[in-house]
Amino acid sequence: MPQLREAPPHSRVQEVTEILHGVTITDPYRWLEDQSSLETRCWLDAQSQYAGSYLDGIPGRERIRARVRELLDIETYDSIQQVGSRYLFRKRVCGREQACLFLREGSEGEDQLLIDPAERGTGPYTALKPLCASADGRLLLYELKVGGERTATFELLDIATRTPLPEILPRGFLRGFAFAPDGRSFYYVHEPAEEPKQQLHAAYHHVLGESLSNDREVFFAGEGRFLRLHIVAGREQLGFLVYRFGERTSADFYLWRFGSNRPPQRLIENAEYKFGPRLIEGKRVLAITDCNAPNLRIVEVHPRWGGVPKFVDLIPSSDVPIRSWLVAGDKIFVSYLRKLKTEIHIFDLSGHHVAELPSEEGETVRLTSGSETGGDLFYERESFSQPLEICRYSVASGQTKSWAARQVPLNSEEIATTQLWFPAADGTPIPMYLVGRPEILASGSHPTVMTAYGGYGVSMTPQFSVLVAFLLEQGCLFALPNIRGGSELGVEWHHAARRRSKPVAWSDFLAAAEWLIASGRSEAGKLAIFGGSHSGLLVGAAITARPELFRAALCMVPLLDMLRYHLFDRAHVWQEEFGTADNAEDFAALLAYSPYHRVRSGVAYPATMIVSGDCDQNCNPLHARKMTARLQAANISEHPILIDYSRYRGHSPVLPLSARVEALTDRLAFFCQELGLTA
Repeated sequence: MPQLREAPPHSRVQEVTEILHGVTITDPYRWLEDQSSLETRCWLDAQSQYAGSYLDGIPGRERIRARVRELLDIETYDSIQQVGSRYLFRKRVCGREQACLFLREGSEGEDQLLIDPAERGTGPYTALKPLCASADGRLLLYELKVGGERTATFELLDIATRTPLPEILPRGFLRGFAFAPDGRSFYYVHEPAEEPKQQLHAAYHHVLGESLSNDREVFFAGEGRFLRLHIVAGREQLGFLVYRFGERTSADFYLWRFGSNRPPQRLIENAEYKFGPRLIEGKRVLAITDCNAPNLRIVEVHPRWGGVPKFVDLIPSSDVPIRSWLVAGDKIFVSYLRKLKTEIHIFDLSGHHVAELPSEEGETVRLTSGSETGGDLFYERESFSQPLEICRYSVASGQTKSWAARQVPLNSEEIATTQLWFPAADGTPIPMYLVGRPEILASGSHPTVMTAYGGYGVSMTPQFSVLVAFLLEQGCLFALPNIRGGSELGVEWHHAARRRSKPVAWSDFLAAAEWLIASGRSEAGKLAIFGGSHSGLLVGAAITARPELFRAALCMVPLLDMLRYHLFDRAHVWQEEFGTADNAEDFAALLAYSPYHRVRSGVAYPATMIVSGDCDQNCNPLHARKMTARLQAANISEHPILIDYSRYRGHSPVLPLSARVEALTDRLAFFCQELGLTA
């Protein structure tokens, strides 16, 4: 048995008391919000030693690590960009810590190495990703990240000579980028990593070979923390999309022809509806919108300068929402989710339906990239048992070929899936996937792991997970309920668990756990849950509402202090999803479920591992640090409360292979120990 000290490291209590909307709120661990303080760093060191004393002593850990490496150390491809007959992409070769950037001339050509991040001499946490290429295929824009940060540094490569250009956009957020048609300059919107006091939002024009300090401003959107500017690139014109975040999000959209002496012309003003434009075939503007179409439609926008533009349906709204869309060659590809099955429909540029990509029950098909000039569409397909495969569809021939399939050493025939419905607390039928070996699905109570998402309208469809695959090999049952807050059953499925109705998602998740126990599929002593980001918030809400239902919880890169989440980084843009404590009605709803505020002293909490790191700029790691301290102080069970923390971990999945192997080994060892599994 792993040995733990009698008590976790001491977390000093320093109460900060505020009155919000007439309610007294006391925060005992606000000092842990200061990531760089010596006291916080010492606390993290002590927590790492405490977690290590538990994790390092788990029997079978070396066997777990060896199997994890087998499952993770495979050849992978992603981020494919096509320009004419050239394909640019990221590829990781077996045994390498990070992926490299490659070029392929022609679809059947050999993979040619462009950039190896290992040659930069900056360590294994340096990761690269291709973003876009110039129209002539001569220049490549790529990002450089260190660890899991969301920010990046942006560099340019001359592909023919393999020479980096001197132009470097410093660490920050690139909100838009477009090469000029002649490839001799580019346009960009860049936000620095650290938010300046005066936040100006502007687009600039840079001529290659000149100093960035000489860049010319071509569009100014305004200033302020609640504003965001994006570039939409076309072959002959640029679009400037301006978002304003508040009680409701609104947007303006401007058009500007490359090199024009006229200022950008406003096409859309103060739109309080979704508007996602694409610029194609010269001057044509297509857009996806929910204006008069809750399930979304794709329209052509006819400008009426000085008046309201006309939306002409190309692809009308249907009985299910549009999930995503791409233009490749002279076709529009549209993804739908109908009865939890992915459908990809193909239309011509006039909106006429011409074909459909084949898909199967129980698999997810995901549009990834398309080239208007190259004529290829790339999409991914995967399922609970089949690892991700990248396919290339030729618009010219209508033929589909496999580009790359991940060869994971796993017997997929041993994994079966079934789907059922269970009643939510309010009686609403909720669909749920159950996955496991056939004999596990057939009968009996088994160790079970469950996850869900329940936010932002994100649909949870079948996908391959190494964590889940390993646990299935150990005889676990995996459960994925499609709780409200996603869009699996339409837009209203999302709206039913948004903002002040957010607890509906938590209730659905708890109802799934209760059903698994009541049906004899599992029991409280065998039920574990996991999730990250919004799903990490879901895990936190579940264990603080019904701790007796669960044996173990893995809570990764979460939001947990819902009264203060919007004050850090750029999380204020999520106001429409959660509301904020600045609003009295939102405050009451947030306080009722905020996991950090729902922790109660003297309660027996399940074994909990909270995962985070310094580089998380989406869900600030203060949430993980404060929640760990609060749970450790309140818990009276013998189950451990641990934090797995790394200075390099963030929200982006770009850690080196060795770090991913160790992190997944820790998580699986934790589950194996707590669920009584023999690795």
